[in-house]
Amino acid sequence: MSTLTTTDPRTGVSTDSGISTTTTEAIAEYTRDALRAFSDMRRRSRAWRSGLLRALAAGLERDRAALVDAAISETGLTEGRLNTELTRSAFQFRLFADAVDEGGYLEAIIDHAAETPLGPGPDVRRMLVPIGPIAVFGSSNFPFAFSVAGGDTASALAAGNPVLIKAHGSHPVTSRISYESLSTSAHAYGAPEGTLAIVYGQQAGADLVADPHIAAVGFTGSLHTGRILMDIIDQRERPIPFFGELSSVNPLIITPGAARSRGEAIAHGLFASVTGSAGQLCTKPGIAFIPADDEIIVPAFVAAANAADAQPLLNDRIRASFGEIHHRLVADGRARSLVTPSAGAEGFTLTPAVLQIDATDLTEAATEEAFGPLVLVVRYRSLDEIRRALRVIPDSLTATIHSDPSETALAAALTASVHDLVGRVVYNGYPTGVRVSWGMNHGGPWPATNTQHTSVGVTAIRRFLRPFAWQDAPAELLPVELRDDDTSVPRRVDGELRLAVS
Repeated sequence: MSTLTTTDPRTGVSTDSGISTTTTEAIAEYTRDALRAFSDMRRRSRAWRSGLLRALAAGLERDRAALVDAAISETGLTEGRLNTELTRSAFQFRLFADAVDEGGYLEAIIDHAAETPLGPGPDVRRMLVPIGPIAVFGSSNFPFAFSVAGGDTASALAAGNPVLIKAHGSHPVTSRISYESLSTSAHAYGAPEGTLAIVYGQQAGADLVADPHIAAVGFTGSLHTGRILMDIIDQRERPIPFFGELSSVNPLIITPGAARSRGEAIAHGLFASVTGSAGQLCTKPGIAFIPADDEIIVPAFVAAANAADAQPLLNDRIRASFGEIHHRLVADGRARSLVTPSAGAEGFTLTPAVLQIDATDLTEAATEEAFGPLVLVVRYRSLDEIRRALRVIPDSLTATIHSDPSETALAAALTASVHDLVGRVVYNGYPTGVRVSWGMNHGGPWPATNTQHTSVGVTAIRRFLRPFAWQDAPAELLPVELRDDDTSVPRRVDGELRLAVS
């Protein structure tokens, strides 16, 4: 067992966190507790579960000052950004509480026994049920919204599953305080022992994924680490689902009409999107298609990048990786550096980087995700050049299209070109704002994610549920929501959709 350090990326100074790595024996105990908690939780009512989620949200608000203070010193992110993110985390718990109360996520269906064209049909009732203890891996770039108190935790609990969280090594103290906030609130609410647990250390994460009591894994992080966890799952006697958000370059396309009509505004908006949170967002537009004859957007973006102060990257590994990727792109000889990044006076700080390449020269090697404030400008002359270039860009979470109202046909053609490559298309905006809502999809084809599910929004709950059917079951053995006299949730009864009646 060893002790973890915590590092302030603004200064690069590391100190002892006082947190020890979690042993294999402790993880086995945590997962056994979680399995017992699961047996308890699956029998609880939806009202109990939504109440738990709201209690956890209230606890985060109560502990806001301590949480934000810890995250500032471990991430270098601003107080404003972190306060907003913590508000988002609390909101996520409450939104999932609303979804649990509403009950539509259960997909409840009743087919009464009846004569059918194939003969007598049995009574069949179906809905989604929780799957068991969930392992959640916190991300480096969102110490709240995608970490201990993040959407994976909220959606797994909303589904009725206990959660075991792997703390991210970049913010162990923030992770510990976040867990203590959730755990204190859960205990006060009356949640069973084992509803929540946290583990620390790289080996602990591997042990957690390998543990036979874990039913699924939620992960936000690098493609490299994601592959390691998937390999561990493949070696299990009983493989489990892995829901990973892994890598994304998020192409952004600016049409000739948009460049002419509002080029200056687009330049400023694009700069804010590329450099916000030091470019350490999974939805950062890493590739920007700009008309070859543009003389507004690129100069304005370059001027802003040259004037920008250095921002802290989350850790030394991210800074080193950023430098290596930038070097490879320039060394390839096809991309030209318009703005070269420079290190700040201390810590892991860095200024933005801007590279430019001709669309006809774009290769897969030039499309590697650079986690940080870097954008690759791709100069194009025709729609065909964009289409060809899109074929070498890895599939992503998002694509963005900036067009003029007079370019309806072009916008439609671009939409068709990116439709199968991403999970969300943004029009005349920027992808770095991900709304937490019922309609949001935050996912995409591999390597953006490896699933057909979202990790943001209400339907994220679907990852941690499975369908189950009861055939000719006595009424007293059915879940409340599948009994004939229940009207608390929307249901499809004998093929007819029936809304809930309050």
